[in-house]
This record gives sequence, structure tokens and C-alpha cells, in this order.
Amino acid sequence: MTAIAAAPAATPWQLQLYRKSLKKQQKIKLLLDLLGPLEGQRCLLVTNGDNNGAMNLVLRAAGGSWSWAEMEEAGIPAMVALLDEPVAHASPQRLPFSSGAFDRVVVIDVHEHLSSVSQLNQEIERVLAAGGLAVVTTPNGAAWLPVAVLKRLCGMHPEHYGHVVQGYTADQLERMLREVHLTPGRRGAYSRFFTELAEFAINFGYVKILARRKKGPPVQTGTIAPASAEQLRAVERTYRLYAMIYPFVRAFSSLDALVPGRGGYAVAVTARKA
Repeated sequence: MTAIAAAPAATPWQLQLYRKSLKKQQKIKLLLDLLGPLEGQRCLLVTNGDNNGAMNLVLRAAGGSWSWAEMEEAGIPAMVALLDEPVAHASPQRLPFSSGAFDRVVVIDVHEHLSSVSQLNQEIERVLAAGGLAVVTTPNGAAWLPVAVLKRLCGMHPEHYGHVVQGYTADQLERMLREVHLTPGRRGAYSRFFTELAEFAINFGYVKILARRKKGPPVQTGTIAPASAEQLRAVERTYRLYAMIYPFVRAFSSLDALVPGRGGYAVAVTARKA
């Protein structure tokens, strides 16, 4: 009897979106550079929405032993289903892990969601082992950046992204980490002008136009892209069109190489525990 090969499993919706997200791919590339070798390291990723688990998969594949924490409880079941691992529900006041449990703590785009960041920073320091490295990312808080100005003019204020503030500069992040006795080290940035402009156009189209016209689960405040399989199916035709033009969007993003300097619309800093 001739064996019949099993049909290949469909790509999870989370990975489909990740592979078409310019900023997330740039973010992970920068994070892996800042983290350094991960073999044998105990690592923690802390997120606050805008994370469906795809970034977790990429980090896990890079090495190390990873644990996961998410601030928004509603997104945890989909992350668990994708990762096939537990995802802890955290709060800024308490990361549910033992003191000194991790050699690497990565906090992706959490601070800008909070009215007070001091307790979260204290928790980052607490769960880091001696000599451990923290990496923190946020949107750039420089309000004068051209696309930041354009967002405000088009009505896309921080609250549309679920943010309390626009973000923080690298200097501000380093200052707050010093306050909890972490020593800043390297810094980096991603999403320069052309990438940020392309992402803004995509987010604006989804929030202001597309999501309001399509049937399906309502889009929650702070959601700038499909956050579930149902929401992705509701805009399936448009997503397919975007997938077709994605190579051109990526080419437009590559024009960032022409922008002088090393800044960006999102920043990352590292800090080490003594």
C-alpha cells in the first residue's frame, strides 16, 4: 500500500502576522544582539499586550531556558496554545517568580502602558540574579519626531495604542533603571522613519477604517492589528492583499538605511545587576 503523506500543518495565525510585521522582526533582531549568547541562561520575557506569542517562539529558538509573563490576561490562552507552555499572568506590582530566578529579563513595551513604573522596575531588579542582564524596550518618547507628530495630527494618540505615555527615551529608561540599582550598558533603536511611516499607515488603516467596516469580534481599545484568529479572519481578504504587496512595503522600509544617525522610533537599553 502506498503511503500517503500527511498534509503540512497550517502556519499559526500568530506567525503569519509576525512574518509581515516590520517592527517586530526588527525588534527581535535588536534584542538578540543586546542579549548575547543565551546557551545555559535562565531567561524571562515580560509583555503587555501586542504579543500573540510569535516573538516568544523566536526567542525560544535562539537558546536558553525561557519563562513567560504577560500583563493582559485575555491574551494568555492563545499564547499557551501556540507555545505549549505555561504563561504566567503578571502585574506591574508583582512578577510571579522567585527573587534572583533569571540571568536575562526582557521587558518588551510594557512601561508606556503604566502610569507609574517604579514598582515594575523594582520587580525587574528583584527577579534578576546577581550579574544578570535586563533589556527594556519602549517606543521613543521624543514627541518632536516627524511620524509621532503625524500620528497626533491624524488622531492616533497614545491611548489608541493602549499607552499612558508616548514612550520613553533611552536616557529616561537608563535613569529609571539606575534608580533600582541596575547599571546601564548598551542601548539601541529600531523602526526608523520609513519603517515607522509604513507601520503607521497599516495601523491607521486597521483602526480607523478596516476594523470598523468588517464583521467579527469588536476591536478593543489599544488594538492596532488583529489580536485573534477571529479578527484575522474578519479581514482575511485585505490581509491577503497586504501579503501580496508586503515585499514592496519591506523595500520601502529598507530606505531607513538612508536616514542619518542611529536613532529610531523605538528604543532599547540594557542594564546589569551588580
